[in-house]
Amino acid sequence: MVNPDLCHELRWKAMKPALSEWKEGVSYKEWKEEIRAKFVALTGLDKIAQNACPLNFQIEKEEKKDGYKQIRFTFNSEIGETVPCYLLIPNTGKEKYPVAITMQGHSSGFHNSISEPKNENEIEYACGRGAFAVQAVKNGYIALAIEQRGMGERLTKLESRGAGQLCRHASMRALLLGRTILGERIWDIHKAIDVLGEYFPQCDMDKILITGNSGGGTISYYAACFDERIKLSAPSCAFCPYPESILDILHCNCNYIPHAFESFDMQDLSCLIAPRKLLVVAGIDDPIFPIAGVKRGFERVKEIFVENGVAENCRLEITPKAHWWCEDIVWSAINEETQKLGW
Repeated sequence: MVNPDLCHELRWKAMKPALSEWKEGVSYKEWKEEIRAKFVALTGLDKIAQNACPLNFQIEKEEKKDGYKQIRFTFNSEIGETVPCYLLIPNTGKEKYPVAITMQGHSSGFHNSISEPKNENEIEYACGRGAFAVQAVKNGYIALAIEQRGMGERLTKLESRGAGQLCRHASMRALLLGRTILGERIWDIHKAIDVLGEYFPQCDMDKILITGNSGGGTISYYAACFDERIKLSAPSCAFCPYPESILDILHCNCNYIPHAFESFDMQDLSCLIAPRKLLVVAGIDDPIFPIAGVKRGFERVKEIFVENGVAENCRLEITPKAHWWCEDIVWSAINEETQKLGW
């Protein structure tokens, strides 16, 4: 009997990532630095940083909305890469506001976050639970929506003509160039935070959180691993150990970091977030990030945060849904955590 999965299953079940725990004689600090160096190298962030360029910031449009001002702007995150963004600023008269970076996953694009559907099929999502940035403003945050590479306005030419599948072409092309689309997306967020600090004095740069669902949740986790200016990471429907999720269940190409499981599992990377806050949101019936795996991975997260002396800074919030952005639950949990931070 032919079992085309067996070889890989045997391999990952027999493997223990080399950096999954700090070894005797190696301090926690040294272990964390080794994890960070490996994460940066495998995502290609070191190579991406070498292609950095001036921001070339441009405001394209400003609009008054009900309760906030909406600004569309672009900037260059690296040579040849223009990043479109929306910034939503509450009009409640404060000098500064905390910032919520809101990341769409594999939807039709970040226009959903600002509740501007492009066709009738998008109305229910964009004018409801998918309006992440509008939800953030209603909760008192400046909202930054960033279009992810390989999605929405940033589909490759092939994919925009319907010749690709989700962000597959962009993901695989990045691999050929010695980088990853995850690294590229992390870098775009990193540079977008630079833009906020340089051009928008209304943003309180000491109070930045990031959240999103599915692919937006994935990048919310990994971006916080890289950029320490993000004080709270709240990934929804995205966190799960690799064996229970992307090794065993079909996912978009953009989830994969080459060679990662040789060195670390997803939960191990939480050491790059601690002692900052991590709020993991998971659907109890999520078919692609199974809750049993989420719970197992979060046990490791708790160990890492305890090692940092901040057990209270990690939290698992389980929703009664499947692979679903539960806006009321997410924002209630986020607000509870930011209140603890004194925001």
